[in-house]
Amino acid sequence: MSPGTESSPPLIMDSKYRIKEKGSLNNGGAEGPKSSERMKGPKARKPPRHLSIIRHSVSGARLGFKLGALALISPQLGQTGFWPEFRSGCCSEIGPKPHMEDEHICIDNLVEYLRASTNFPSPGAFYGVFDGHGGIDAACFVRNNILKYIIEDVYFPASVEKAIKNAFIKVDHALADSRSLDRSSGTTALTALILERSLLIANAGDCRAVLGKRGRAIELSKDHKPNCNAERHRIERLGGSVYDGYLNGQLSVARALGDWHMKGSKGSACPLSAEPELQETILTEEDEFLIMGCDGIWDVMSSQCAVTMTRKELMLHNDPEKCSRELVREALKRNTCDNLTVVVICFSPDPPPRIEIPRTRVRRSISLEGLHVLKGALDKNI
Repeated sequence: MSPGTESSPPLIMDSKYRIKEKGSLNNGGAEGPKSSERMKGPKARKPPRHLSIIRHSVSGARLGFKLGALALISPQLGQTGFWPEFRSGCCSEIGPKPHMEDEHICIDNLVEYLRASTNFPSPGAFYGVFDGHGGIDAACFVRNNILKYIIEDVYFPASVEKAIKNAFIKVDHALADSRSLDRSSGTTALTALILERSLLIANAGDCRAVLGKRGRAIELSKDHKPNCNAERHRIERLGGSVYDGYLNGQLSVARALGDWHMKGSKGSACPLSAEPELQETILTEEDEFLIMGCDGIWDVMSSQCAVTMTRKELMLHNDPEKCSRELVREALKRNTCDNLTVVVICFSPDPPPRIEIPRTRVRRSISLEGLHVLKGALDKNI
């Protein structure tokens, strides 16, 4: 039982679990216990995703080592003088929920944080958003340990993809082995590991990573909802079921770490998976920032809306911390029903440049965001 839960309270619907005990509402502006660290009713219906969004294709580049130093093997490298400089801002709010169960991590300089040797790839950064349910135990444990499991894996850094997948499974098993953590506590996990120009997103759950590319929203993760076709087929193949959008009638996500009251023995095939989906991309000068947020943001805001809003704010004050606060504030205005956590990562010290729209003799009555919608729809049909 998570701290602060009262005995024999009434029951209400929860965003992750189908039923959850009701506690006293906290102040909507209060932060969770971990939100200040700088390593730093029913859920509202989710709006349809913006037409201008495209799913970024997986790059053919792979991380490899040569003479003990990390090298990115890609023909694209060397064709541009772009080199990312990471700076980030985050905001976490309890929202209308009785308890804060989100966690996040922001590390802009991995070499400094890890006190790594000169052979460690630089620049490097690591970010994560963890949306807990059934208490804070799982989200807090994953936040504190996931990077350690990645760095200490035998495949790191020769095969970063394998190291990350192994780390997700190992931290999930560690939750099962712990005697001090609540076995019914679980969390989704979204991480971003950036080494030089290689951005590797790992996701298990319904948090989302969205890249801002000259004003266009490019989703780098999938929302693992039980009623999504791919997840539903996987769940049913493993003997589970989806009822009213909930895995086995209990959980609103198809992938999560923890929740060992719903899983079998370690290593057995389970409808509730802890395995992340990975997406890799090579950053270019067109990639301006990355937004990582829990589903409390995306339930009431499209990816394109978040990118458009963030870009506009960066052009005004160039502060990712203020951008994250504005995204949370906007989600609260739109009556989100969940905890809220957002991390905004910029890849340049400069604000995004203005996008000039060529003048034409034909009178245009469409906004810049509308142009992105049209372009995205055309690209999708090519």
